[in-house]
Amino acid sequence: MTLENSSDIRRLNIDGREIVLVGTAHISHESVETVRRVIAAEAPDTVCVELDRQRHQALRNQNRWESLNLIEVIRNGQAPFLLANLALASYQKRLGLHTGVRPGAELAAAAESAEEQGSEVLLVDREIRTTLLRAWRRTGFWKKLNLVSTMLAGMFESQKLDEAELAKLRQSDTLSAMLEEMASLLPSVKTILVDERDIYMAYHIRNAPGAKVVAVVGAAHLPGITRQLTEPISPHTIAELSIVPPKTTFSRFVPWLLPGVVVALFVAGLFVGDWHQLAGAAVAWILATGLLCALGTIVALGHPLTVLAGFLAAPITTLHPALGAGMVTALVQAFVAAPTVRDMERVGDDLASLRGWWSNRMMRVLLVFVLSSLGASAGTLVALHWLKDLL
Repeated sequence: MTLENSSDIRRLNIDGREIVLVGTAHISHESVETVRRVIAAEAPDTVCVELDRQRHQALRNQNRWESLNLIEVIRNGQAPFLLANLALASYQKRLGLHTGVRPGAELAAAAESAEEQGSEVLLVDREIRTTLLRAWRRTGFWKKLNLVSTMLAGMFESQKLDEAELAKLRQSDTLSAMLEEMASLLPSVKTILVDERDIYMAYHIRNAPGAKVVAVVGAAHLPGITRQLTEPISPHTIAELSIVPPKTTFSRFVPWLLPGVVVALFVAGLFVGDWHQLAGAAVAWILATGLLCALGTIVALGHPLTVLAGFLAAPITTLHPALGAGMVTALVQAFVAAPTVRDMERVGDDLASLRGWWSNRMMRVLLVFVLSSLGASAGTLVALHWLKDLL
């Protein structure tokens, strides 16, 4: 095996096969040109691209938001994952605005150039959903709150990037930059967010078909992938890295803990409290959960019918963690103030600004989901202040 290094290209000969690694930045015009030039000059049998199926489709279909069935997303309980996707899209959009380059343009160029030359295209990155879920389920409760707040703040970040930060980003890629930011917040899962992906991609690059392979990856991954390519990786290891770990028994139990306490307090009130006190506690529960859920919906500029639905649903949904007030309010908002074609077309632009989240009907549905859920949760905690007097 021989190894030849340059600033952004590494050439390896492994087992009689030539592998050319091209390190890129997802916000650089130069990277787009480098990718096209290398693929044209090398004429590889296979071009490996640092993408998973979902990100590849997103790059190929810039109008994907127009075909999104928002109601089905909410019904299937996928609103939180959609929010995570929007957080990433918002982060990438903000970087693109500062550099003038559409994030991922060089990856799209790699796939297009390969297809034009008749080379096989191989997507070698692990699905982002698997990566995020593996990290999420290995993170403690308070760290999760810290992570969510940081991601939400990043969605509305309006501060301009200075030259030092732009220079740093040009040596990386937007997905890696975001995951590395998460890794700094959650050092315990850095292996999942960064190192595991290097192993996963190296395995698929090494096993790509053909005598000559060009692999286009973020520059931040070059050291890790280069190191992993020199070591054997078993299929069993890749299978393990592709598994989303199940929820722990404790995490399955926790969502039912608070509703269980509330129900227990009401049951206790039937035996040791008086009926007037019990009725007062019930009214307090309805008002606290309903009003604060409605308040959250109002802050999100929800439709009046959505506000009413939140007030009526919260006292019930807060007692069943599988439902959630946000699911009810989001569904009502999606029905009574359905996103228009123009809203869907403008998602890519509106998600980069704070005002856009309130003016775009699609994103307002998600705001209703988040803020009404937070309001109902806050109302539950307030109502417990009165319920404890039943004992």
